[in-house]
Amino acid sequence: MERAFRYRFYPTPEQQTLLRQTLGCVRLVYNKALAARTEGWYERQERVDYADTSAMLTAWKKEESLSFLTEVSSVPLQQGLRNLQKAFANFWAKRAKYPNFKRKHNGGSAEFTKAGFRWKNNQVFLAKCDQALPIVWSREIPPGCNPNTITVKLDASGRWFVSLLVDDHTIKSLEKTDKSVGLDVGITSLIATSNGEKINNPRHFKRLRRKLRQVQKSLSRKQKGSNNTHKARRKVAKVHSKITDARKDFLNKLTTQLVRENQTLLTQVASYLRRRSQR
Repeated sequence: MERAFRYRFYPTPEQQTLLRQTLGCVRLVYNKALAARTEGWYERQERVDYADTSAMLTAWKKEESLSFLTEVSSVPLQQGLRNLQKAFANFWAKRAKYPNFKRKHNGGSAEFTKAGFRWKNNQVFLAKCDQALPIVWSREIPPGCNPNTITVKLDASGRWFVSLLVDDHTIKSLEKTDKSVGLDVGITSLIATSNGEKINNPRHFKRLRRKLRQVQKSLSRKQKGSNNTHKARRKVAKVHSKITDARKDFLNKLTTQLVRENQTLLTQVASYLRRRSQR
């Protein structure tokens, strides 16, 4: 079973320069490919697929103004085009909305397949980078499990994360139980169970609302495009990240408890909890 392990890491100045350049190139290629596919459909009623955008990428690298695309690994650039293809496939199948352009202020991510990294002595070496990523190993990867895909992400608050996708052969099924529970999304509470238990909503946003209002007011007073605006936007993003982290932590613990204690859960509530954890 595939399983992702997510860690925080603190890149060196040289690594951060290369990673930021890589994220910028991934975002540029993704947006140019999206613009080309949008133009092809709305102006010529022509579907531009992955093969077409891959050929465009080869041509872009030969342009003098885009020669910097050759300074980063080609693997995340190609993966960005594949992710765009998946986004369009979901759109045509009416499973998702039309793909959006990527914005710099939202951070960014780069996906590396096996051709774009080395896994040596339990350390990660990305392409075009001689030093291993200084990862904070908060938990160990199961022995014998090697990553097949690595995703590097920079969030809006400036934190770096790396996600390692591995085939975990150590996962065992939970013991079966005869318990089942009905769940109902509440109004005054987060969830009401069929056995009369009510799980209160921790209201993380309410706890940090005053702090968020302060930093947002400070951001609105800054001159657009200035360094102070960038610093104020980072403060707003940090407060949002605290709210997001608290929600994810609470919902992950709650869903884990419900799954371990019960054999059957309502599917609609489970999907609702997943949507809440992604906010």
